[in-house]
Amino acid sequence: MTSKKIILTDKAPAPVGPYSQAVQAGQFLYVAGQVPVNPETKEIIRGDIQKATMQVMENIAAIVEEAGYTMMDVVRCRVYLKNMDDFGKMNEIYGSYFPEQPPARVAFEASRLPLDVEVEISAIAWKE
Repeated sequence: MTSKKIILTDKAPAPVGPYSQAVQAGQFLYVAGQVPVNPETKEIIRGDIQKATMQVMENIAAIVEEAGYTMMDVVRCRVYLKNMDDFGKMNEIYGSYFPEQPPARVAFEASRLPLDVEVEISAIAWKE
């Protein structure tokens, strides 16, 4: 039977609903969609897709590290953008977190995201 462990860190925004920041199931880590909320100030970053993306990626990195993984262990991401015109600017920041062997990824434009943010990203990590 596969073990299931809930991951929670105060270095990323606390869940605001019935979900976990991440769930480790066997060798996989499933990170819930992260939005650009600073976990210390609770501030939502708006109006600058690059700063917003950086906060999202920092939140993901904090959760991944809390679980004992690294960003190199991330194998899949899903990116949701309020406006696909922001793809290039988001991609510059996103790519800086995966300088080698980037994960598989999909990107969508979504008409409305939680808290009316401009970007949300989820991730799946795996390690032996």
